[in-house]
Amino acid sequence: MTPGHTMNRQTLAPLSLLLVLAGSLSLSACGGSAAQAQEAPKADTTPAIPVEAAVAQRGEVAATYSGTTTLEADQEAAVVAKVGGTVAEIYAEEGRAVRAGDALAKLDDAELRYAAEQAQANYEKKQQEFARSQTLFDRKLISADAFDTVKYDLAVLKASYDIAKLNLDRTTIRSPIDGVVARRLIKVGNTLTPNQQVYVVTDFDPLLAVLYVPENALARLRPGQPAAISADALAGKSFTGRVARLSPVVDPQTGTFKVTVEVHRNDRALAPGMFSRVSVTYDVHKNALTVPRTAILTEDGESAVYTVKDGVAHRVAVALGYADGDKVEITRGLANGDMVVTLGQNSLKDGTKVAIVNNTPQKAVAAQAQKPAPSV
Repeated sequence: MTPGHTMNRQTLAPLSLLLVLAGSLSLSACGGSAAQAQEAPKADTTPAIPVEAAVAQRGEVAATYSGTTTLEADQEAAVVAKVGGTVAEIYAEEGRAVRAGDALAKLDDAELRYAAEQAQANYEKKQQEFARSQTLFDRKLISADAFDTVKYDLAVLKASYDIAKLNLDRTTIRSPIDGVVARRLIKVGNTLTPNQQVYVVTDFDPLLAVLYVPENALARLRPGQPAAISADALAGKSFTGRVARLSPVVDPQTGTFKVTVEVHRNDRALAPGMFSRVSVTYDVHKNALTVPRTAILTEDGESAVYTVKDGVAHRVAVALGYADGDKVEITRGLANGDMVVTLGQNSLKDGTKVAIVNNTPQKAVAAQAQKPAPSV
């Protein structure tokens, strides 16, 4: 081997060692970068679910018992003819307001008038005979039996005369109560028999709504409690009434008791026979925490809502109090100002990202949450 070859081997050996070390360092560096890349957290790309939300806030909530019924008049009289005869005149038509004693119709009274005149003549004649008998009896000129007979005959004739006058007066058909003529059942020329119905007179004020309430509400209802009445025929109108009376007896067949609500007919809009909805308020909480009814989820007898905080929905169990229209009282589980989901919660799970899409901007909803609770 030449000296030149020996030098080349000695020179190449250190170079090969350097190259091996450099490669090892390069592989170590690459391995470290890959490990770091694997340990880096991935960005959450789950889309937010759009929901609508509202703020839990304090206010007044009422407890009510609601039911449906048909309105009826407090007083309604079926007017009948007390004597028979032919209808001669009609004085009152349907819709006319009348007072007790007002004439509604008149029967032909010729025959009864003659009968009354005859009874009067007989009675007056017997009065004269009685006066003479009285004088004779005082002078002991007739016996007590003879005098008693005349006295008795006078009493009979007086009764006959009174009956004749009464029948004559009854040819004028009169209203027995204050009210409005609801129905006229006769026409001029009709021949009536005694006790035949001829009119219906109704007292429209107050009107009554009679409810049959389950016995478990007996302890909560009492006379004087306010009630709201609405009729299907008068959409958008509500009328104020009150509980007039309660039956203290529970029907064992139905398990209900009778509650009578009265409403005054101030503007003549309500009428007997209207199908109506009645709500009786039996308690009020003045400073209750409430949420919209649509926020409540009920499952297996338990109630919950979804609250929203920092764009994330959280399922929260709640205890409910009174329900009043479209709002529900929350007695446990929420605080004043909490934001709750009112639409879209059925597709949520605890921890789901959400985006509030109310028509009202979210800032306005959040600002409402910062309002202080009203003082009690």
